[in-house]
Amino acid sequence: MNNKDVITEKQRKMARYAKAMGHPIRMYVLELLSKQSCCYSGDLTEELPIVKSTLSQHLKELKDAGLIQGEIEAPKIKYCIDKENWKEAQELFKEFFDI
Repeated sequence: MNNKDVITEKQRKMARYAKAMGHPIRMYVLELLSKQSCCYSGDLTEELPIVKSTLSQHLKELKDAGLIQGEIEAPKIKYCIDKENWKEAQELFKEFFDI
């Protein structure tokens, strides 16, 4: 038996979401975006005590996991929760913790 036989697609997705949420700054961004429709990268830079390049790395991680989406509105980028994947992540974790 190998890993492919044991690990389910649900587990893979949940692990990817969990990895993306594995930093307090990313959790802050997700919490902020879940309470409002969207936010601009410049606004986040002003709120968080981190340099712009570090924030960009955190946003990229969340975007790569599919939890947020970014839309370029030069010179800024507008970030929003990816509602479909956000709902999926919520359902996966709820199901997992209700075991």
